[in-house]
Amino acid sequence: MTTPARARLRELLAAGDLLVAPGIYDGISAHIATRTGHQVAYMTGAGVAASAFGLPDIGLVTQTEMVERARMLVRVLGDVPLLADADTGYGAAINVIRTVREYEDAGVAAIQLEDQAFPKKCGHLPDKELVTDDDFVRTLDAALAARTAPNMLVIARTDARGPLGIDEAIRRGNRYAAAGADIIFVEAPQSEDEIVQIATQVSAPKLLNLVIGGLTPEQSSARLAQLGYAIAIHPSVVLAHSGLGTLTALCQLRGIPVDEFLPTKPEEFFNLVGLAEWQVLGDRFSAVNAPGKRR
Repeated sequence: MTTPARARLRELLAAGDLLVAPGIYDGISAHIATRTGHQVAYMTGAGVAASAFGLPDIGLVTQTEMVERARMLVRVLGDVPLLADADTGYGAAINVIRTVREYEDAGVAAIQLEDQAFPKKCGHLPDKELVTDDDFVRTLDAALAARTAPNMLVIARTDARGPLGIDEAIRRGNRYAAAGADIIFVEAPQSEDEIVQIATQVSAPKLLNLVIGGLTPEQSSARLAQLGYAIAIHPSVVLAHSGLGTLTALCQLRGIPVDEFLPTKPEEFFNLVGLAEWQVLGDRFSAVNAPGKRR
């Protein structure tokens, strides 16, 4: 089904101007995004995990939980297009098919899928694991076959830069574009040169992710527009400022300094919602530490 928001996203992309998408994750952030005139918005998985469920962004939130959050955000945004994080698609090809159908029914204008192994991690955390590009192309094939609304775009994200390097990330991005993805998202380039390399070597509309304290150097909208990027997402801007306000208020109530709690990078932010504790649990029950395994 074509919706006004989906048609609007197509129109905005066709106009050729950079789209700046703030990260939203709850009703108030969605309402304020529309009232401040933003043309598009991005449902940040990290923001939803932290704000709605008190969890770090390490693959703990389910498809059902994300779909219900997307549905609410679409309702609040109205005609403002929502780009929605769907992690790895939440399973094998048949799971991806259901994910696409559910996100489509929720009304999102674009669904984002990535080539990490499950459970995924925030793109700016270390030790990410990938599926093969063959496996992810099968994911894309399933997603594109499941899509019944051609105006709902599919964003293909590769996290290959960290474990395999920028050249492999670009190769994967181009392969995913050839497989039919509408927009290519190379996650976490680590220098200005790499941002330029993606801009010049990926043959498709491109999205860049700018995370406060993350691996990618900050870029102005004017610079990204000059390089030809289609979309810049800012998933942490609203979340960081909201978190700072909460920290400040709660520390003031207790009469304690806020400085010792302030995060400066994504890992430190996720520690506020239990990352370190979840990592201990993950390590405890990992295959490496299973009974009978030689270390």
